[in-house]
Amino acid sequence: MFPLPASIVSVLQPFASLFTRPTWIHMQVLLAGTLLAQGPRTVTAALRAMGLSAEQRFERYHRVLNRARWSSRQGARILLGLLIEMLPPSWSIVVAVDETLERRKGARIWAKGMYRDAVRSSQSKVVTCMGLEWICMALLVPVPWSERPWALPFLTRLAPSKRANEALGRRHRTMVELTIGMVRLVARWLKQRRWCCSAMAVMRASNWAWKSWPRKRP
Repeated sequence: MFPLPASIVSVLQPFASLFTRPTWIHMQVLLAGTLLAQGPRTVTAALRAMGLSAEQRFERYHRVLNRARWSSRQGARILLGLLIEMLPPSWSIVVAVDETLERRKGARIWAKGMYRDAVRSSQSKVVTCMGLEWICMALLVPVPWSERPWALPFLTRLAPSKRANEALGRRHRTMVELTIGMVRLVARWLKQRRWCCSAMAVMRASNWAWKSWPRKRP
């Protein structure tokens, strides 16, 4: 495998503090391989794209996701900060929140449930699908090749089904409750900065917005 170009390493460098040195080396390989892989973005596909299909210690790369200790929440905070730094000075900070369905099934997928499939459903027909429900927060950013802003995700949260929570003896938290928790988290990150959050689909309403602005100190 060839070493990663310096231009890619410089982009990833702000996240290096989240990992130990061995884990960080493996993470860089997985990130680059995920971008280059075709089809499903699995660890195996990432290694194959990076020319490591014959890697004998492939389990080290799987451990990055299932055993290594690192904070995805802190990674989201770093990513949001980097995205905001790239915004034009006149551009407002607008965060969009939406839910997305990941079609998954199997005995080991503990948080799965039956949800409405927005892609296959219509106004006259509702199609449900087994899978995982995720809440995604994205920053709206302008791009030169589009008249509309693009939503760049920076934070996701799994929303386990009510049945899955009851099986584990946990209190079930609705999509609205989980979203409010995410909004409060981002508000702490942004501190006194003015920003706007739009979460229309999650709130099951046609028009809903939550704004945060600097509070006056006594």
